[in-house]
Amino acid sequence: MRVAILGCGYLGLELGRQLSAAHDVVGVRRSDAGLDAVDDAGLTAVRADVTDPSSLSAVPDVDSVVFAASAGGRDAAAAREVYVSGQRTVLDHFGDRDRTPDRYLYTSSTGVYGDHGGDWVDEETPLDPATPKANVLVTAEQVARERAVAAGIDWTIARIAGIYGPERYRIDPYLEGPVVAGYRNVVHRDDAAGAVAHLLTEDRARGEAVLVCDDEPVSRWDFADWLAAACGRDPPEKQTVDEKRADDGRSMSRRLAADKRCSNQKLRDLGYSFSYPTFREGYESAVAAYRDGDSGAS
Repeated sequence: MRVAILGCGYLGLELGRQLSAAHDVVGVRRSDAGLDAVDDAGLTAVRADVTDPSSLSAVPDVDSVVFAASAGGRDAAAAREVYVSGQRTVLDHFGDRDRTPDRYLYTSSTGVYGDHGGDWVDEETPLDPATPKANVLVTAEQVARERAVAAGIDWTIARIAGIYGPERYRIDPYLEGPVVAGYRNVVHRDDAAGAVAHLLTEDRARGEAVLVCDDEPVSRWDFADWLAAACGRDPPEKQTVDEKRADDGRSMSRRLAADKRCSNQKLRDLGYSFSYPTFREGYESAVAAYRDGDSGAS
């Protein structure tokens, strides 16, 4: 199988590394530094931009396309340009080729669910985005489905929780506090990539959405206490959402207030086995590095 990963960054590079043992992987980036990272990962590097249709001609014909591009900014306008306009450009381009891809996988976000008051959500839960950017992500999923169908390509949407891992453990905010109440839905980078690889190589979830998160959504307060104890620190200060809102006023992130617990039961049922089933296994190396005085652990 030949796979093109559009936006071959933090997630895409790991996906490429996992796939490349048995498959031909093309990593697509815009910048020189990005292309160097693709080369360093042992993948075929191609320069193209998902928002520039003429540049996509440099991408060879492939069996599967993974859209993992980042908006490069946190605002809704940047997200719309990449996730909505970019996907339209990509799917129209590949759909017009003499040899169209067999599959298209879009890496979406659990942010599409919005606030559920800490209740469980799964693939059957109605989408209820809480922020302008999350609204864009819902539209982007619609684009992925409709444009792929129009192009005759089978689609899959992977709704990925917060990704952590090497260089992205971000433990300092949880050690220093204050830590705001609510659930933390995450997945280690290696499992986020592994789940996507599994869906492609095992031919799973055509025409379906799949939540990609670990086994244990954990309250931020409980996680912070566990992390502090593991790192030999005192528990950090805690805040309720109302206390945080009073401190920040209107500037408080609505994303932070969107509380839910994401279920990975469907992904488990599809046969995926996690390398890091919970945060405990996932943060083990970061905690060890922190205790050894490695400033890069956080």
